[in-house]
Amino acid sequence: MSKEYYTTIGLEIHAELATESKMFCGCKNDPDETRPNVNVCPVCMAHPGTLPVPNKKAIESVIKVGLAVGANIADFTEFDRKNYFYPDIPKGYQISQYKFPIVSGGELAGVKITRVHLEEDTGTSKHDQGDYSLVDYNRAGVPLMELVTEPVIHSPEDAGKFGRELQLLLQYLGVSEANMEKGEMRVELNISVSDDRNKFGTKVEVKNINSFNAMMRAAKYETERMSKLLEEGRGAEIVQETRGWDEAKQKTFSQRAKEDSHDYRYFPDPDIPKFYLSKMFDIESLRAGLAELPSQKRVRYKDAFGIKDEDIESYINDHELGIYFEEVAKNLNSNKDAIKSASNYITSDLIGLRKKNPEFKFPRPHHLAELISMTADGLLSSRVAKDLLVELYDLNKSPKEIADERGLVQKNDEGALKEIIQKLIDVNPEIVATYKGGKENAIMSLVGKAIKETNGSANPQVVIKLLKELL
Repeated sequence: MSKEYYTTIGLEIHAELATESKMFCGCKNDPDETRPNVNVCPVCMAHPGTLPVPNKKAIESVIKVGLAVGANIADFTEFDRKNYFYPDIPKGYQISQYKFPIVSGGELAGVKITRVHLEEDTGTSKHDQGDYSLVDYNRAGVPLMELVTEPVIHSPEDAGKFGRELQLLLQYLGVSEANMEKGEMRVELNISVSDDRNKFGTKVEVKNINSFNAMMRAAKYETERMSKLLEEGRGAEIVQETRGWDEAKQKTFSQRAKEDSHDYRYFPDPDIPKFYLSKMFDIESLRAGLAELPSQKRVRYKDAFGIKDEDIESYINDHELGIYFEEVAKNLNSNKDAIKSASNYITSDLIGLRKKNPEFKFPRPHHLAELISMTADGLLSSRVAKDLLVELYDLNKSPKEIADERGLVQKNDEGALKEIIQKLIDVNPEIVATYKGGKENAIMSLVGKAIKETNGSANPQVVIKLLKELL
């Protein structure tokens, strides 16, 4: 291309909140319900005369998100009616927030956040019925958090990084499971391309995105599509619109012209009172009670344990694995070298064994710690240690007990080993001649024989040292 083009991305991310009941009624909030239209009532089905009662827990959850990203928490807030007509909205409008969101500002993963507000989810349309569609209202009225970023993202990779970090944050705070496969977290892209770094191009919104990888592919596709149109002098064909992402075809398609806020005719919901959050919540107590955040955990793991960044991310992304690692580390008494070794065993050997066999049980933390210590002290070879990993849980014995029973404790007694090695030298003149002829690697054949002769208990380093001395 003759010109350089600049991509700008903003994200709108919806996450269903993990409350017991829906946003404005007492119906069960159950994303796992498979029977259609069982978690419904006159309120969420908008029967005449019914009144919404806001879910305080949902409001608290959004406040926690705001505190976690360093945002401003509103004192005054209200709910508004967002008017549009679609079969999955029983009321003919959605209760949302417009001018006075609960959260404004803040930052996460280097991306500035515009606002976080609270609304109710819609029902689920089923379009696979042939020549008609059905609607399941179980999801209608479920508390839905919407987070909007500033248009400050400039690559698909950074968009993916932000989405994953937000998902982790919601899970760590315990406010949402944010499972994209279940639709508990949904992402919309706002993307524009311009040949001027200081100007935005025409904004296009992309929906129907069901994974972060799909979001990145959609952003890449739209960047290339719009750049090509601009390069060919067809920029007028880029219009403000909503496009869908077709996962099968790996491309976007036009859905409808993009609405502006005035199209929704927002106005304050007359059935819901105004809120002064400082009277409803002790904001500082909520701040003090926040769980350790992923960003804080990264710093602590790096400072306390000095392990690799890739290992840290494994523990950040798998909460149970992180707990297991910390238990092992606790049993190693802050010995950083031993802890690094333990982390290598966990993230490579143990995870590898579980991938091969999902039923594989990790060794008990104190047993793994003992295995690491014995290996570090030269009592077990690394080969023996890796073999023991497979059966430590089932045997439920300490590595020392097993090693003593099987004669696996590494022999470091040079006197005893010298006798074995000398016999091997005497009966393997060809290998000795090859080694003395300048092929030093030939010695490894004798090392293997010595280890085999001692049932794997000879310390390889000691064997190599003695072989070189005797040869």
